[in-house]
Amino acid sequence: MSYIDTIKEKARADKRTIVLPETNDKRTLIAASHIIEEGIADIIMVGNEEKIMDGAGWLEVDLSGVKVVDPNNCDKLDEYVELLYETRKHKGMTKEKAKQILLTDNLTFGVIMVKANDADGMVAGACHATADTLRPALQILKTAPGVKLVSGFFILDVPNCEYGENGTFLFADCGLNQDPTAEELAAIADTSAKSFKTLVGAKPIIAMLSHSTKGSAKHPLVDRVVKAVEIAHEQYPGLTLDGELQTDAAIVPSVAKSKAPGSEVAGKANVLVFPNLDCGNIGYKLVQRLAKAEAYGPMLQGIVKPVNDLSRGCSWEDIVGVVALTAVQAQLM
Repeated sequence: MSYIDTIKEKARADKRTIVLPETNDKRTLIAASHIIEEGIADIIMVGNEEKIMDGAGWLEVDLSGVKVVDPNNCDKLDEYVELLYETRKHKGMTKEKAKQILLTDNLTFGVIMVKANDADGMVAGACHATADTLRPALQILKTAPGVKLVSGFFILDVPNCEYGENGTFLFADCGLNQDPTAEELAAIADTSAKSFKTLVGAKPIIAMLSHSTKGSAKHPLVDRVVKAVEIAHEQYPGLTLDGELQTDAAIVPSVAKSKAPGSEVAGKANVLVFPNLDCGNIGYKLVQRLAKAEAYGPMLQGIVKPVNDLSRGCSWEDIVGVVALTAVQAQLM
């Protein structure tokens, strides 16, 4: 059974409700029909029901099991307006502006449904930039208790790969924090460990990546990773974590023996924490394209309820996978 099939099985065992707000995208409509058919999650689609069903008919997909909520004809609109106003009034939000936003922005409407406990999570980004997808989630939903930083991660499932957890890795941060401090890198490592345990089910073994391994190079960027390792050991003593490590030393046992002898992480890592967003974003795309890996994300971690992004180049199969992952995240929140 593949990794994503295992996730789908977990999602089916305790079904959750996920919002899909991008109902003008044909990939979303096709994905919704498959999600319902496979029993992965209950689906709410935001938009005009007639247009959505017309689109489904044109695509020849069955959306009869989907719930459609039209912001312009929603019994709970006043409740949602009040909730958005109360959440953002300290930033100058008015009730009039809140209503206007909810009637014109399906992404914000979807997040408010999650905030109001009318849905367990949301998936979007097929036709929106990451910033536009994640902004309402960060503004409206709170961080989880005890979490210092919201960050983004990908699950990479690499075919025919003996490294990581049978070819499965978590990469962070690949979507949100551009230039994290040492303290922030340590916090990303902590939340990444929890995400890996939740979504993969194996022990997280965390490598703090650098262009240096155990002092092989000197540079302020290396110093930052070394400091992050110190902070992580101090603040999160339960983590199996080491650094600074080059990628080959982190995942290849034979290289680890020569570059980092005695490390409990080197050669075994399945969670890779990158020193900045450039490295993380470039790294996951290289693995996705060159190794033909399935890449799921960027997903948010550290937020009280799951809202997850999609690449604008995603397929409908990718949407199905991220919905399944979001549902499993929601089971533990």
